[in-house]
Amino acid sequence: MSRIGKKPIQVPENVTVTIAEGNFITVKGPKGELTNTFNTDIKIEQEDNVITLIRPSESKEHRSIHGTTRSLLDNMVIGVSQGFERKLELVGVGYRASLQGPKLVLNIGYSHPVEFTPEEGIEVEVPSNTKITVRGINKERVGALASNIRQVRPPEPYKGKGIRYEGEVVRRKEGKTGK
Repeated sequence: MSRIGKKPIQVPENVTVTIAEGNFITVKGPKGELTNTFNTDIKIEQEDNVITLIRPSESKEHRSIHGTTRSLLDNMVIGVSQGFERKLELVGVGYRASLQGPKLVLNIGYSHPVEFTPEEGIEVEVPSNTKITVRGINKERVGALASNIRQVRPPEPYKGKGIRYEGEVVRRKEGKTGK
């Protein structure tokens, strides 16, 4: 059983957390501002630079939302202070990425280029033709955009071509063997 909900959240000095009625929380930091409304069953308390979450009972529902609420709140604090990033690699002959204004344009073996327009608050960077970096303060939106980019051409198991996360290991299969 997870004990993640019992861990206190350390708030850095340059981050302010405001807890309003109805568990409406606003987190402001040097990178931006995030707001979210959490379940009112979980009691959220802030003392100095430490946030603790208290669940009312040991029921299955309260235990599950306790850990989830703590993780989401911690991700908000980390996001406004440090930010999140996902790195992707393009593997394949002729596969390349480029930025045209705010749009990410991928040439990955289709008859047409594939374009992505990142939403507000998400920044896409192309340090080289075969590398893409997605940055932002909201972990969920950064991961969703990186996942959508990867889904355009996921890595295939025979040659390993496609778009993969940096450091992702693609299990390779043996192809047909001639007799």
